[in-house]
Amino acid sequence: MSDIAYIIRGVLIQVADARLLLPNATIAEVLSYATPEPLADAPDWLLGRIRWRGWQLPLMSFSRFAGIAEEEGGLGSKVIVLKALGGNARQPYFAMLTQGFPRLVTVTESTLATLDDGGELPAGVLARVRLNENDAMVPDLAALEQRLHAALAAAA
Repeated sequence: MSDIAYIIRGVLIQVADARLLLPNATIAEVLSYATPEPLADAPDWLLGRIRWRGWQLPLMSFSRFAGIAEEEGGLGSKVIVLKALGGNARQPYFAMLTQGFPRLVTVTESTLATLDDGGELPAGVLARVRLNENDAMVPDLAALEQRLHAALAAAA
């Protein structure tokens, strides 16, 4: 039996006080930041809605969601449009606030290591990893999406 190596195209995304590692295939587009339309009774991590290609997308701050940092959009901020994984035809995308452009990376078995400091992971985080010399978090996109749907339903 031979060892099977994997090669995945990923993106490193800078958010306030953290870096996220996502599969490249989850990103639909990168946009310049524009002030979102606020949502009444939404949690502080749900910044509002933005318009994109005829869709009204919820815009979230991952850093606020995970309790890492207060994050505000502004000059130099970007928004990444992510493909939703839950199969909801009415909400096939959502958006996340970032600080700058995502950086395309190659992820292989030899360049990726899981970091286990024994501490509890922040909300919405599957793992802490090191890719080459970059520490990053792998977000739990399915959990984020579920919380987003619940927050949108409560704010409606």
